[in-house]
Amino acid sequence: MSEILIIILVAIAAAVAAGSAAYYFTYKATEKRRVAILRDAENESEMLKKEKMLQAKEKFIQLKAEHEKAVNERNNRITQVEAKIKQQQSQLQSETDIFNKRNKEFESTRAKVEAQAAVMAEREAELDKLTKEQITKLEQIGGLTPEQAKELIIEQVKVQAKSEAMTIVNDIIEDAKLSASKDAKKIVVQTIQRVATEAAVENSVTAFNIDSDEVKGRIIGREGRNIRALEAATGVEIIVDDTPEAIILSGFDPVRREIARLALHQLVTDGRIHPARIEEVVAKVQKQIEDEIIEVGKRTAIDLGIHGLSPELIRLIGKMKYRSSYGQNLLQHSRETANLCGIMASELGLNAALARRAGLLHDIGKVPDDEPELPHAIIGMKIAERCKEKPEVANAIGAHHDEVEMSSLIAPIVQVCDAISGARPGARREVVESYIKRLKEMEDLAMSHDGVLKTYAIQAGRELRVIVGSEKISDEKAEILSYEIAKKIQDEMTYPGQVKVTVIRETRSVAYAK
Repeated sequence: MSEILIIILVAIAAAVAAGSAAYYFTYKATEKRRVAILRDAENESEMLKKEKMLQAKEKFIQLKAEHEKAVNERNNRITQVEAKIKQQQSQLQSETDIFNKRNKEFESTRAKVEAQAAVMAEREAELDKLTKEQITKLEQIGGLTPEQAKELIIEQVKVQAKSEAMTIVNDIIEDAKLSASKDAKKIVVQTIQRVATEAAVENSVTAFNIDSDEVKGRIIGREGRNIRALEAATGVEIIVDDTPEAIILSGFDPVRREIARLALHQLVTDGRIHPARIEEVVAKVQKQIEDEIIEVGKRTAIDLGIHGLSPELIRLIGKMKYRSSYGQNLLQHSRETANLCGIMASELGLNAALARRAGLLHDIGKVPDDEPELPHAIIGMKIAERCKEKPEVANAIGAHHDEVEMSSLIAPIVQVCDAISGARPGARREVVESYIKRLKEMEDLAMSHDGVLKTYAIQAGRELRVIVGSEKISDEKAEILSYEIAKKIQDEMTYPGQVKVTVIRETRSVAYAK
C-alpha cells in the first residue's frame, strides 16, 4: 500500500514539474511575440510618419508653386497696367507738345502781323508827307491847279501801292501755301487715324488637330525624346497641354510652322514616331515645301500674265507667300501692287505688262537667300539685274523707296501703287515687323559664333535655343558659349523682360549593318 502511495506521489510530482515547464516555455513564447509585435508596430509607425512627412512636403511644394504662379500673374498685370499708363503719359506729353508748338506758331504769326501793321502805318505817314511835298513843288514849278496836281499824285500813288500790294500778296500766298500743306497733312493723318480699323495680325501659332489625346503621349515619346527631336529638326516650339484633341505649334517663321505641321501629320498618320523617323520625315517635308514654293511662284506669274521669269525669281516670288511686311502678306501685297501698276500704266498709255512685272518684283529684296546689310530695294534691284531683267524693271525696283534715281516712267507708278497698297487703313502693322526683325537678329547674333549649327528663337523671343556641333564645342565650352551669347544679346539688343539662352550639344554614333 505504501508503495502504491509513493508511486502516486511521484506521478503527481512529475505532472506538476511538466506543467511548470510547459508554463515556462509558453511564457517565453508569449514574451517573444509581444516584443516582435512592439517592434513591428514601431516600424509601421515610423513608415507612416515618413509617408505623412512626404505628403506634407508635396503639399507645401504645390502650394508654393501656386503662390508663385499667382504672384507672377499679378506682376504681369501690374506690368501691363504700368505700360498702359506710360503710353497714356507719352500720348498726353505728345499732345501737350503739339499744343505748345501751335501756341508758339500763333504768337509768331501775331507778331508778324503786328510788325506788318506798324510798317504799313509808317509807310502811310511817309506817303502823306511825300504827297504834300509833291503838291507844293508841283504848284510852284508847273503852275498846276490843285485838281491837276491831285490827279497826278493819285496816279503815282496807285502805281506804287499796286507794286507794294503785289509784294505783300505774294508773301501772304507763300505763307498760306506752307501752312496749307502742313494743315492738309494733319487733316489726312487725323482722318486715317479715325477710320483705320483693327486688322488681324498674322498669327504666330498653328493648331494641329489630333483624333485622340493618346497621340500626345506618342508625340512626346519616352522621356520627351520625340518632342525634343521635333523641336530641334523644325525650330518650332511644340506645346502639348490640356487643350483637347489639339497640339499648338509656336514660331515666328511661317515656313517652319508649316514644315512642322506637315511633318506631324505624316508621322501621326504613319504611326512610326521616333527620332530617326522624325528627321527623315522633316527632310522630306522641307523638299515638299521647296517644290510648293516654286509652284506658287509659277502660278502667280501665270495669273498676272507675266512670262519669261528666271527660276530664281520664280522661287523668290513663291517665298513671298510665307513672309509678311508690317503684318501684311508679302505675296498678296505684291499681287495687288502689280494689278494697280497695270491699271495705272494702261490709263497713262504705257506698257501695262512691263508695269505689272515691276510691281510684282518690287519687294523681292525682302526674301533673298542671303540677307546682306542693304535696303531691300537695292537688294531687289541687284537680283533683277543678275536675272537679266530689263533696265526699266530693275530701276523701278531700286527706286520705289528713293534709294536710286528714277530713270523711267514705270518707276513712279510702282512707287505710287506700292504706297496705295500699303497705306490703306489696317493693311499694315509695324509692331509685328519689328518683332520678327528682332527675333531674326537674335538668331543671326547666335549664328555668328563658331561651332553653332542652328539657332531657334522660341516662346515669343523669351528663349533662344542654340544647337552646336559636338566635335567643335565641348561641355565646358558650351557653358561659356551660352554666357557669351546672353552677354552679347544684353549689350547689343533691346528687348522686354529676359531672354533664356539654351545651348544644346548632342553626340551621335551611327553604324550600318550590311
